[in-house]
Amino acid sequence: MTALGKRARARPARGAPAGFRLFGRLRFGYLSPAVIVVAVLLYLPFLWTVYLSMTRYDGLGSPVFTGLDNYAKLLDDPALLTSLRNTLLWVAGTTLLPVGLGLLVAVLSHDLRGGAWLRLPFLLPYALSGAGLGLVWGFILQPDGVANQILTFLGMPGGDASFLADAPGNTFAMIAVWTWQQLGVNMLLFAVGLQSIPRAPIEAARLDGASGWSLFRHVTWPLMRPLTTVVVGLALVASLKTFDIVWVMTQGGPGRNSETLAVTMYRDVFNADQYGYGSAVAVLLTTITGLASYAYLRHQARKETH
Repeated sequence: MTALGKRARARPARGAPAGFRLFGRLRFGYLSPAVIVVAVLLYLPFLWTVYLSMTRYDGLGSPVFTGLDNYAKLLDDPALLTSLRNTLLWVAGTTLLPVGLGLLVAVLSHDLRGGAWLRLPFLLPYALSGAGLGLVWGFILQPDGVANQILTFLGMPGGDASFLADAPGNTFAMIAVWTWQQLGVNMLLFAVGLQSIPRAPIEAARLDGASGWSLFRHVTWPLMRPLTTVVVGLALVASLKTFDIVWVMTQGGPGRNSETLAVTMYRDVFNADQYGYGSAVAVLLTTITGLASYAYLRHQARKETH
């Protein structure tokens, strides 16, 4: 090959790095609209909320800076302790029940003839909004409501029960309603995950004699671990910010005994006009959500590396 030919072939190679350098300079321009939108819609409101949490503000006039007084008040508020307890119950209940039952239904209906039709009834409740769901089940579970009348007619215990009156039973009842709605979408995600699993490891395990629970535990479940991380993470975050069902069914009552942190924040800000104290609750909720998500994802990452 002549020297001229060698130089001609070398030109694209010399020009490529310049193009990459140009793209490196322009990529920040391409990313800037998204960064601006995120900053305006997420970060700036959060910083404003943090500032309000250090003020006394009723929505009128100017906020009065009070330092950490609102956070000190949180420590002495019995309603906040109730909200924390109920929020932890929601985290445990709405993470274990919808995810666990969704996985169970997905596994049992997998590879069944007509399995998609069997899964369809579990998906229908997900089409309802949280407010609509709370309205319907609030009517069913109210004192002397449909649930009480059915139990009385069948001669079963619980005909005179107050499902939404006593704590923590009212929280358990609402967790059951949430499970009824969310089970379907978790089941769908797991069903998709089961269909995407490579068949070769499954067939090899069956040839080695694995079946049933042993096959699921040692082969199927490890292959679904990345999907499970996503499903549990979404359920965890959703449970921490639960608001609509609680507000529609009980409004956090009676006596604020079924409030979650999100309901407490809403009540303090929009009902009591305590914007500073409500902002402190919002910052606390955001901090708990962020720490819980970080701890869970870090735990899962460690399991993947071992």
